[in-house]
Amino acid sequence: MQKPYETDPENTAAENRTETAEQEVRFRDILRILRKNQVMRGMTPAKLVNVLTELGPTYIKLGQILSLHSDILPQEYCDALKKLDTDADPIPFTEVREQIREAYGGENPEDLFARIEETPLGSASIAQVHRAVRKTGEQVVIKVQRRNIGERMEADIRLIRKALRHLPPVDGLKSLVNFSDVLDEMWAAAQQELDFLQEAANMEELARNNRDVVFVKVPKVYRNLLTRQVIVMEYIGGYAIGDVKGLKEAGYDLNEIGRKYADNFIRQVIQDGFFHADPHIGNVKIEGGKIVWLDLGMMGRLSEQDRRTCLEAVLAIADHDTDRLMNAVLSIVDTTGHPDRDLLYRELDDLIRSYGNTDMRRFRVGDFLRDVLDIMRNNHLKFPQGVSMLVRGLIQVEGVLSVVSPEISMMEIAMQRAEQYYRETFRLDEKLQESGKALLRGLKKSADIPQLTSEAIREYLRGRSRADVSIRAEAGFQSLLTRLAGRVSSALWGMGLLIGAGILAGSGGGWQTVLSVLCFAAAAVLGAVSIFHAWRTR
Repeated sequence: MQKPYETDPENTAAENRTETAEQEVRFRDILRILRKNQVMRGMTPAKLVNVLTELGPTYIKLGQILSLHSDILPQEYCDALKKLDTDADPIPFTEVREQIREAYGGENPEDLFARIEETPLGSASIAQVHRAVRKTGEQVVIKVQRRNIGERMEADIRLIRKALRHLPPVDGLKSLVNFSDVLDEMWAAAQQELDFLQEAANMEELARNNRDVVFVKVPKVYRNLLTRQVIVMEYIGGYAIGDVKGLKEAGYDLNEIGRKYADNFIRQVIQDGFFHADPHIGNVKIEGGKIVWLDLGMMGRLSEQDRRTCLEAVLAIADHDTDRLMNAVLSIVDTTGHPDRDLLYRELDDLIRSYGNTDMRRFRVGDFLRDVLDIMRNNHLKFPQGVSMLVRGLIQVEGVLSVVSPEISMMEIAMQRAEQYYRETFRLDEKLQESGKALLRGLKKSADIPQLTSEAIREYLRGRSRADVSIRAEAGFQSLLTRLAGRVSSALWGMGLLIGAGILAGSGGGWQTVLSVLCFAAAAVLGAVSIFHAWRTR
């Protein structure tokens, strides 16, 4: 009798043949859709939306993620992809119930929950959410993955790679982006959302990071009911952050909500380096006066160095300092060659100048970042994944602010957080704070010296730079340098005489002994003179 964990070779071969046949059918379907939309004649934003919609839920999800990728795609494509329908056809409740039963080892959902509402609160391409009540009376939501969605997404991505190899270059899009890189990054992002164990860990980490922030809340996770495909969380009521009418009727101050929402996101970035990578209007609610962060499957992380570099960029923008902004960009981007520093500087300088003396309260971070991304594309530069997630998050946060509280400036909030960070980092006392801005600017400029020196040397070795150095010193400083040179010279002479005296003393008697004594005497005189001068000049 065959054991449950053993595999029947005949069954395995039959399953492989079935899978191959299904893939061939799907592959031909993908090619049919691409040809139907005349992709070979060129790509447009509207055409891309149609293609992804017809390809189904997997590609709709990829399109939604890609819509946030303005560092790769032109903005008109991103804007079009944002219009993709976020809802998907709901999973039949019988299938949801079966998924829950399988996730809990065959235990019936009725044994775990007092009630599960059959109508879903929402249905997306990866999972579906149902409201429920535990046996203990706690109000919860159950998030259930679609059956085999991970395997289907992975198979679809393999097929789209295969389909792209059979297509000629796509004018208007393929020349702008390496599709293989895009699919790699999209799959990596999708994998985060497919692992509910990781999502639960993300929720708990964000809750710990904000345990001292009274106006922030993260739903509680019920660990005893957690599996890779099913996650049970505390039910959150309240209002969606975009429900302006409902919030006003409930007596909320929309400017206060906007300020707290943006400030907490900036705090996640600057203080923790762990931030919500998809903070759009549907993933934030207001309950009991608190900002509630939802759907934490996709999170971003920044290293300490990346956080400092981002702060440098913020302060460079505020100070209209092109050099600092360029150094920040070059220290954080991924490069495949040697960027043209002169061209990059000119383009960044033109950008900085175009904003002139714009008041920080009217500064639009999203517009500025889009301009920076255009410059990066022109110079074949790309942000690493963590930073590209941050860029997308900042643009999304500003989009939410434009709906909820247009008067709130994210740039002003970011500046306040950046200055607070430097105050806490350098721990300036009250006396230093009187001239704090000038001192901090000097410290930050000094920190750039090693990097600038290294870059200057590399440019010189490539034959691309020339330096003319002229040093002038006041009379007093010249006198000091002269005295120092004399002291150093005397010390070297004294050291030489002592070494010579020691060698001569060990060479035997006669004239060597006499010469050794003279060397010791001369060294003693030089030492005495040096001590006398040091005492006299303090």
